[in-house]
Amino acid sequence: MKFLRRNTDRHSKLGSNRKKKQKWRRPTGRHNKMRDKRRGYPAVVSIGYRESSKSRGKIGGLELVRVMNTKDVERIGKGEIGIVGNVGNKKKIEIAKKAEERKIHLYNLNVKKFLEKNKMKTSKTQENKK
Repeated sequence: MKFLRRNTDRHSKLGSNRKKKQKWRRPTGRHNKMRDKRRGYPAVVSIGYRESSKSRGKIGGLELVRVMNTKDVERIGKGEIGIVGNVGNKKKIEIAKKAEERKIHLYNLNVKKFLEKNKMKTSKTQENKK
């Protein structure tokens, strides 16, 4: 659940369309309806909203594995999902090819689309090597 700061719907500077600005601040103030947890107002952070310890830090019940190179792709096993780290395009292409080869799903990278988009770049680099 995404807990939003009070009045985000009124002010764009509070992050209605800007994800990085969506910071939780506890509602304070004497007449604040969110603080009173009134019906019809956004939810306030409180005990009971936390995920169970079994599913915490997982995506769809799958354990997360950070992928920074092709060796990391090989380490991904059953019940795990890969998340591509902050790597350059050249290495990302290698990771995508390896993932497609091993039929591994990467959470933050659509492998088919990415390789299709970068097909021209890979063919150009191979031509330049010759």
